[in-house]
Amino acid sequence: MKIGVISDLHIDNNSNDRVSILDFEKYLAQEIREQGIDMLLIAGDVSNHHIMSHRFIENVKQRTGTTILFVPGNHDYWNEKQEEKNTHTILDYFKAQEESIIENPYVINDEWAVVGHSGWYDYTYAADRFSTKQLSEGTYNGRVWQDKLHTDWKMSDRAISRQFAAAVQADLEKVKDKKIILMTHVVTYKNFAVQMPHPVFDYFNAFIGSSDFDAFLQEYPIKYNIMGHVHYRRRETNGVTHICACLGNRHEWQTDDLATEIKSALQIIDIVE
Repeated sequence: MKIGVISDLHIDNNSNDRVSILDFEKYLAQEIREQGIDMLLIAGDVSNHHIMSHRFIENVKQRTGTTILFVPGNHDYWNEKQEEKNTHTILDYFKAQEESIIENPYVINDEWAVVGHSGWYDYTYAADRFSTKQLSEGTYNGRVWQDKLHTDWKMSDRAISRQFAAAVQADLEKVKDKKIILMTHVVTYKNFAVQMPHPVFDYFNAFIGSSDFDAFLQEYPIKYNIMGHVHYRRRETNGVTHICACLGNRHEWQTDDLATEIKSALQIIDIVE
């Protein structure tokens, strides 16, 4: 079975007068067909609006007939237009969609299952350089971490990270007799954080990942650990195969060709059915 992995498409931010959101659907569907992909895993940040993100996933499914599993990223939770925000409402929307695997592990066969969640950040990736108070403010050198403006979980980032990690552990328990593909949006493997020193991410690494998942990689039969968020395209194996398959923002691409970048970003997992 051939499983494709991709994240951080940012279809709205990356669209312009030459490339439309429909082009993202077309070229991703084209790559799914050309690669003979049986299942696609999307690790979040399709767009800046939950309805747009879900509609995109539905359209790609209709174009390809391929099973798609999804966890939302931080951008998918954004609510830019309403002053009163309750991000849990958007989480509930995503949990109700059949493609979502949040609190809903997907059993592939007798040997394999997929467990997933957005995850959230717990500041530990920058806690050695800044205080909790500094990090909770989300501002540094005139820059603002945009989740602070567009989401509101009604609790601290660290609390939501712990809550989401607990939900993942409950799902891992349900399928611990199988080989597991774990998919989050935030980084759960510290090697994939932005390397220091860095003029901006010395601070903003706090919002890249979480250490709340560390023990799961040791305690459960996780064979693949899929992440997004950091806009890397990396793969590293140390007992677990860690994968970041981010399309990322247009200015980060190596070319100006969408089809080429989707082909480059998308990674493949082959499992025996």
